[in-house]
Amino acid sequence: MPRMTAARAAVEILKREGVTNAFGVPGAAINPFYAALKGAGGIDHTLARHVEGASHMAEGYTRTHPGNIGVCIGTSGPAGTDMITGLYSATGDSIPILCITGQAPTAVIQKEDFQAVDIAAIAKPVTKAATTVMEAAQVPGVFQQAFHLMRSGRPGPVLIDLPIDVQLTEIDFDPETYEPLPAFKPTATRAQIAKALALLNDSERPLIVAGGGIINADAADLLVEFAELTGTPVVPTLMGWGIVADDHELNAGMVGLQTSHRYGNANFLESDFVLGIGNRWANRHTGKLDVYTRGRKFVHVDIEPTQIGKIFAPDYGIASDAKAALELFVEVARELKDAGALPDRSDWAASTQVRKAQLQRRTHFDDIPMKPQRVYEEMNKAFGPETRYVTTIGLSQIAGAQMLHVYKPRHWINCGQAGPLGWTIPAALGVATADPETPVVALSGDYDFQFMLEELAVGAQHRIPYVHVLVNNAYLGLIRQAQRNLDINFQVNLEFENINAPELGVYGVDHVKVVEGLGCKALRVTDPSELGAAFEEAKKLAAEHRVPVVVEAILERITNISMSGSDIAGVNEWEDIATEPGHAPTAIKPLKV
Repeated sequence: MPRMTAARAAVEILKREGVTNAFGVPGAAINPFYAALKGAGGIDHTLARHVEGASHMAEGYTRTHPGNIGVCIGTSGPAGTDMITGLYSATGDSIPILCITGQAPTAVIQKEDFQAVDIAAIAKPVTKAATTVMEAAQVPGVFQQAFHLMRSGRPGPVLIDLPIDVQLTEIDFDPETYEPLPAFKPTATRAQIAKALALLNDSERPLIVAGGGIINADAADLLVEFAELTGTPVVPTLMGWGIVADDHELNAGMVGLQTSHRYGNANFLESDFVLGIGNRWANRHTGKLDVYTRGRKFVHVDIEPTQIGKIFAPDYGIASDAKAALELFVEVARELKDAGALPDRSDWAASTQVRKAQLQRRTHFDDIPMKPQRVYEEMNKAFGPETRYVTTIGLSQIAGAQMLHVYKPRHWINCGQAGPLGWTIPAALGVATADPETPVVALSGDYDFQFMLEELAVGAQHRIPYVHVLVNNAYLGLIRQAQRNLDINFQVNLEFENINAPELGVYGVDHVKVVEGLGCKALRVTDPSELGAAFEEAKKLAAEHRVPVVVEAILERITNISMSGSDIAGVNEWEDIATEPGHAPTAIKPLKV
């Protein structure tokens, strides 16, 4: 039997589980693992500037391609605690990432040794499993189990904590005979699917709510096939955006309090039946449940049995992996269609597209300082359907979801449940690492951008090009808008006069200088008519220099983005809506008034 250190065995298992990339920051307690990484070869490592950044890079990497599992690595103590936010983000959105931390020697873990913290206990609430491995011989089994857990049932992250003496201990391990454990996923039965379809067929105005579980299951094509077979319009959730192309005739628009379309909410309120697949009825999608559920029946299909009934009780629930369920949905629907037993939904589907053409938000404004809506209009012109958008939270993300267009799964990569500021830059680097051939465009407000902007240096060092659109109003815009309900405007104002850049007025931080200081390229735009040229220049600079390129758009200080604080029937539009085609020139459908 071959002998090797437990750290080397762990690296060999990573390779045989399909890992080709890792993100991290070395340190004394994890250095034996790094030595094994170097000795084994075969895994490219990206050095982050902050360990939380490494965890977000791993998450972006996972989200980019089916089957990817991002790996983030850090030393003992604060490295692990820094990655907790990344683990929370991953668990909230059902994203598998593997976090590997170093630890103090086993003999002193409970003796307040330097940087010895019980990271497994800290991480347990935000992982599928968190383990400090106390015996070197257990390392192969713990790693094998980690991949099994990450892939089984509802996907999610795992943390493995390795004391330094455990890493260095030699064990018997044969990599050549190692095999991954098969993943377990619940599977719907034909009888369950037949019952769900019977409920759908009994309705007059059904909708499918398509969630991120469909993307996790790599089942978007099956969902589209099922929708087309049955003629059922589709509402993608924010995490499911791209499952059905925005310009598809069965795309009924997104629904919600914030990241929604006017026509999406209107279409949903006209429905009488909803089939939710791989979604979790997030509160910013549903709003008040009495408004959301009134007058309609629900079927809920989810991979996690305890998710069914967690938010509200559906009329029927099915515990199943989305792909397994959709394979049966397609099979049974095809049989019904061949037998002439499917209702004609063409009038209902056509009505959703009428609303799509009538209920639009205005994007074309020529104001200086510019309104944010114009930025998204110009992004629609500049960045094509192949673009992968990456963003996290804030008015920038909300407005982007209302006004940008997405055509493919995994082309809107968004941190949904956790929404940590600072996520966007490292996640975009992870996405661009996973898919260097596809254009990546990140979107941030100024505060999200400032949280982890040091990670731009990672893009410069490792030559990871992408374009970052930064909308700057020197405000915590979403929090300022929320504070209106309390009649305050307190501690949300980021303005100051920068003594080193008086030309900025009150916009404070000179992002162009900071970005250039980190080895990247940056452009500042103050006139909306110059945005298109700036985006084209940014694409050229990214291709030429192979670094991130930031386009900063200087916005008017205060803009209120359309949203509701309570229910999907009461969205406050704030700004003018589109009343003539020129008001929304990049809308999916030409405006019809």
